[in-house]
Amino acid sequence: MVEMTRAEFEDAVRDALDEIPAELAAMMDNVVVLVEDSPPADEPDLLGLYEGTPLTERGDFWASGSLPDRITIFRLPTLDFCEDRDDVVEEVAVTVVHEIAHHFGIDDERLHALGWG
Repeated sequence: MVEMTRAEFEDAVRDALDEIPAELAAMMDNVVVLVEDSPPADEPDLLGLYEGTPLTERGDFWASGSLPDRITIFRLPTLDFCEDRDDVVEEVAVTVVHEIAHHFGIDDERLHALGWG
C-alpha cells in the first residue's frame, strides 16, 4: 500500500479536477466531489462512485430542490491498488475523469471503449 496522508490524497483529487478543461467544468451542474477513506462494504475495491442524475437525464422536474450529485473518490482502495505516488496521482486523475463522465451521461461500456475503463 502506498503511504499518503488524506491531505495529500485530497490534493491529488484537487489537481485532477484542475486538469478538467474549463469549458467542460463550466457545464458541470450541481455536483460535489468528495474524498472518503473506504467504499461501501459490498464493493471494497471501488475507487470512485457517481451518485445522482446525469445531465442527459435531467428534466424540468429535476431542478426544483434537488440535492447535488455526488462524486466520491475512495482513498484506501486507491492507495492499495497503486504501486507508488505517481501511480496514485495518475489513477486519481483517471477515476475523476471516469466519474465526471458519468455525470455527463456516459456509461461504463462507452468509457471502456474510449479507454477510460
